[in-house]
Amino acid sequence: MSLPYTDKFEMWLREHHNASYAPSMEAYMRNQFPFLGIKNPERVALTKQFWKEHGFPKADEGVQIAQELWQLPEREFAYTAMMILVKLRKELEKSHLEVLEGFVVTKSWWDTVDIIADHLIGYYLQQFPELIPASVEKWLVSDNMWLQRTAILFQLKYKQKTDVPLLFDCIRRMADSKEFFIRKAIGWALREYSKTDAEAVRAFVATTELSPLSVREALKAIHRSELK
Repeated sequence: MSLPYTDKFEMWLREHHNASYAPSMEAYMRNQFPFLGIKNPERVALTKQFWKEHGFPKADEGVQIAQELWQLPEREFAYTAMMILVKLRKELEKSHLEVLEGFVVTKSWWDTVDIIADHLIGYYLQQFPELIPASVEKWLVSDNMWLQRTAILFQLKYKQKTDVPLLFDCIRRMADSKEFFIRKAIGWALREYSKTDAEAVRAFVATTELSPLSVREALKAIHRSELK
């Protein structure tokens, strides 16, 4: 009897663990998660090799495998789960939003949440824009900092398609947060949009009470362009 796909991959990756790298990788993530000690370039190469030999899971099977990998303790499995979901994102259906939110609120830290917010939920909501108002409202009023960060960041790659009133409203509502990751997200979102409309961002920053960190991050790209 052959092993399930997830079990095969787990065994495959564990065979390449590197105890000498694991402590520094864990320390970088403030020792919140154990690591196998496999650096990203090697992990990506190993994963692609595994897919070549065992095939790539499709649609619902792939989502299920990503969820199973997410439950494994070492962080490298979570990174691979996100790789699978990014490759499957064109196949995601409306019903998968709850799955994506589940990834945001479990084992949460910036290294996973930012990829999910930008590359997965951001892409997903472009396919199902009718879900945006209710989803963003739910995230903003939640007590979960990572869902709130997602509400601010999901439009990072939208450029001219950015819903600017929504972005600015999200930021205003979160502007008094004392959380570093919220303040940083505000600055990051504004900085990215400033590459599309610098004047809009400049005016917003000038008329909105933001933390010094958010302001500094928001105006970085504008200041760089002024120095050229």
